[in-house]
Amino acid sequence: MDRLHRLEEWIKATFPGKPFNLSPASADASFRRYFRITMANDTMIAMDAPPELEDCSPFLHVAKVFATAAVNVPTILSQNLAEGFLLLSDLGSTTYLCTLMANPASADELYTDAIDALIKIQLISQEHVFPTYDEPLLRRELNLFPEWYIARHLQVTLDQKQQNNLETIFARILRNNLAQPRVYVHRDYHSRNLMLTTPNPGIIDFQDAVYGPITYDLVSLFKDAYIHWEEDRVLDWVIRYWEKARKVGLPVAIDFSDFYRDFEWMGVQRHLKVLGIFARLYHRDHKDAYLKDMPLVMTYLRRACERYQELHLLLALLDQLENIRPDTRIGYTF
Repeated sequence: MDRLHRLEEWIKATFPGKPFNLSPASADASFRRYFRITMANDTMIAMDAPPELEDCSPFLHVAKVFATAAVNVPTILSQNLAEGFLLLSDLGSTTYLCTLMANPASADELYTDAIDALIKIQLISQEHVFPTYDEPLLRRELNLFPEWYIARHLQVTLDQKQQNNLETIFARILRNNLAQPRVYVHRDYHSRNLMLTTPNPGIIDFQDAVYGPITYDLVSLFKDAYIHWEEDRVLDWVIRYWEKARKVGLPVAIDFSDFYRDFEWMGVQRHLKVLGIFARLYHRDHKDAYLKDMPLVMTYLRRACERYQELHLLLALLDQLENIRPDTRIGYTF
């Protein structure tokens, strides 16, 4: 309540004499909160990011860079970094997720727009603008899986053989991820962070952007933790991206099968990380809303592991963790 009062006082000082209403807009998995300011016939978004917990500077930096790609990101209207407050242009309240759930038939059109915007961002990529998605960062993310999902959520202690196998798996995943060409990576380019706007999409929650593997944002988009699409549709959308990316000169693999393999292996890294993050959000931050999304993420992970011999070691570990006998595992056909 103290921060909310300080936010209101700052808004009053920024717009003296102008009455306004403040209402919750959204909250995310971090410590940031968002409020919608309604003032006369206009609206804007206030970001509340406690400075001791969140740094607004990366958000400002990424917004400036992404704007040069001519994609629709919020305009920074005012800032108070000492307090951790930002005023942003309002991209509305209709997410891709809400639209797709209400009207699945809109998927092709919306994902075409999302692909085109992603390519625009990737085309302006340069080294040394964002942090590099390097081995230490990728590994820290992978380590969330044994620390939070296995040890804390499942309350399982791995024996030495299982630990060794997990390390072998991680090394294989990292080898693939680090060999991929690098571009700008949003890191959470999915249906909750894409808004239905004109021009479409509006892109939010990009403060963790890095310079890393070219398939990463595609995984976020098409192996989305919050909405599921059949694999033939995902394959079609990934092909559409790959064809467009090749045409404009992005560094994608010449052979689509190689590109799709990279997409799948990048997905394995992300799904392990996400399972760890969702477990941490529940056990550390007391946010239980993400528990319902774990089964879909695990399904993505298992299906990829079933397809690649080098990942069968991870599939065996997942079976052990969930007490599934390999001979009783449900099979999938594609």
